[in-house]
Amino acid sequence: MSLIDKQLVTRKAKLIEEDLAKLEDFEAISLEQYLKSLEARLQVERLLERIIGRVIDINYHILREEFKIIPNDYFQSFMQLGEKGIISKDFAEEIAASTGLRNALAHEYDTVDSTLVYASIKKCLREIPKYLSQVLEKYSK
Repeated sequence: MSLIDKQLVTRKAKLIEEDLAKLEDFEAISLEQYLKSLEARLQVERLLERIIGRVIDINYHILREEFKIIPNDYFQSFMQLGEKGIISKDFAEEIAASTGLRNALAHEYDTVDSTLVYASIKKCLREIPKYLSQVLEKYSK
């Protein structure tokens, strides 16, 4: 019997969707506007960090409770979801790269490239709804 807390998955998904809606506000600004605005950069960075962090939380919960797996790292959490068929393997490889951005933002690496963060807006808005769709198909209420 699965010990997946569907309410936890659904609650985290709702928070992710709320942050995605806020992130959409920055999709239309130009790179030049983004780079000039400290406020925009800070907001986008925090939204991306929160979104990716919550996705990772969902990954770990599913892997721990459903499969008794504790991933070695965040990247592997996506790859293992792909191996277990929760998300497609090809998509797991694609979205796993987001962990590098999350780590750079969360740990305030000096090498965070604002141009790459800006590019991540569109990537996140494309990938995360796809992730949620695949996960919620299996683990929503």
